Amino acid sequence: MAAFEQLATGVGAATAPRAWPAWGWRTALPVPLRRLLLALALPAATVALWQCAAVQGWVPAQILPAPALVWSTFLELARGGELLDSFLISLTRIGSGLAVGGPLGLALGIWLGVSARARSHLEPTLRALFAVPTLGWIPILILIFGIDEALKVIVIAKAVMVPVVLNTSRGIRHIPQAYLDAARVLRLRPWTRLTRLALPACLPTVFSGFRLGLSHAFIALIVVEMLAATEGIGYMMVWGRKLFQLDIVIVGIVVVGLAGYALDLLLRRLERGLSRWAPGHG
Repeated sequence: MAAFEQLATGVGAATAPRAWPAWGWRTALPVPLRRLLLALALPAATVALWQCAAVQGWVPAQILPAPALVWSTFLELARGGELLDSFLISLTRIGSGLAVGGPLGLALGIWLGVSARARSHLEPTLRALFAVPTLGWIPILILIFGIDEALKVIVIAKAVMVPVVLNTSRGIRHIPQAYLDAARVLRLRPWTRLTRLALPACLPTVFSGFRLGLSHAFIALIVVEMLAATEGIGYMMVWGRKLFQLDIVIVGIVVVGLAGYALDLLLRRLERGLSRWAPGHG
């Protein structure tokens, strides 16, 4: 009997699955490089599919130019200075819109967040106005301000302000009750409570509003430059469409996408730096 049990134990041990050490590109590559490769996987697959569609003729070349032609157009526009000039003009408009709409949205969001009376009187009207898309305001704003730079700044500022107002107000209203109780016990002054407690506590929500506002700003920028501008990335894209040079349009799309990603990354780094002030960090 003992011999039989020993034989059964030996058979079970022999047939049990072996624990192979984990190996592969996930463990062989450093974490930063692995993250970079994963982030580039989708763009690389998109370019490969794009190239395949161009070679096989699935889409006419007038509608979908080959990647090589787009790259050649990019180099030509960059060497000639047209791309840099248009980009700097558009970037200046984005910066002006953020400088106007960001602080206004933050101030209005704080007011709505701390004042129940302001919410009851202003919030319904503001939400109705915010529901109108930016494109719907452009005809009226053109009649009032013309097509000068003021129009672009106002349209972009409005696009930035909406998510900043809503997120700031919501973030302040959802501060944990424990923080409010601590402020009440410490008898903090209103300004101290706002700057040392409320804003740091809702910092992630506020920055989410700014990041969303940044994406809205780029949408508003392209729309207003397409409709009422004679320079900028949006105008360059319209110019390419009118000439039926879709390679210029694609260059504009790529430049705007990369610029938006870079600014969003900058905001995330700024958020991580400021989050050290948040209550409970550490």
